[in-house]
Amino acid sequence: MNRIDRLFGIMTLLQGKKHYTAEAIAEHFGISVRTVYRDIKALGEQGIPVGFEPTKGYFLVQGYFLPPVSFSSEEANALLLMERVVSAFADKSIQKHYTTALNKVKAVLRTTQKEQLETLNNHISFHVPDCFKYDQEYLSALQSAITHSHILELDYQNKEGLTSKRQVEPIGLVFYALAWHLIAWCHLRNEYRDFRVTRIQAMRCLDAPFKKMEHMPLSEYVAELRKHIDHEPTYPTA
Repeated sequence: MNRIDRLFGIMTLLQGKKHYTAEAIAEHFGISVRTVYRDIKALGEQGIPVGFEPTKGYFLVQGYFLPPVSFSSEEANALLLMERVVSAFADKSIQKHYTTALNKVKAVLRTTQKEQLETLNNHISFHVPDCFKYDQEYLSALQSAITHSHILELDYQNKEGLTSKRQVEPIGLVFYALAWHLIAWCHLRNEYRDFRVTRIQAMRCLDAPFKKMEHMPLSEYVAELRKHIDHEPTYPTA
C-alpha cells in the first residue's frame, strides 16, 4: 500500500471508531508506530483535524466528514456476495438495512462497475434449508437496545414450549449452532441467560436504562460457552 492510500485509510479508520491508539493503527496497516506518528502529522498538515486523548488515542474532530467513499470493483463484489449470506443468516430487519446500504454503494460506482456487478449478481446463488430462514424482525431492535443499554421485555418460549415474560438487560448477540442467541441479564432468574432469538414471541423496548451497574464482557461469556459448545449444553439457557 502506497502512502497516499494509507493516509486515506487512516482517515477512514478514524471515522469508523471513536478512538484508535497508534499501536492499533500500526497493527492494522502493518507499519511501525513511528510511521503512524509521521502519517498523523502529515494529515494535520493537510488540514485534517486529528485530535488525541491520552490513554484513548487518536480521533477525528467532531463535525469533520470525509467526502463520499469510492469503492473498487473487488470491494463491491465482496459486499454483493455478503448480501447472500445476510439473506440466509439474518432476519428481515437486517436484510432491509443491508439492502439500503448496498444500494448506496451501487450509487457511487462507475457505470462499468455497475454493469459488472449486475453480471456477477446473476451468477451467484446461495441456498439454505427453510428451517434456517428467519421470518422475524428482531435483530435490528436488539442491536439498538444493546447500543443504548435499554431494558427489553420479552415473551419467550423455552425449549419445552412454555412461554414466560422476561425483563432482560442485553449484553450481546452470538451466532452459534446455526442460530442467533441473545445473551442478557435476566431479572427473573437473576443471572445471565441465553435466549434463542427464534423463540422470542414478542419484544418491547422499555426505554429504561439498565438496573445492573456493571456487566461482564460478552467475550467472557463466549469463552465459557466455547467450553461446552461441543458437549451437552450446561451453560444457563432461558
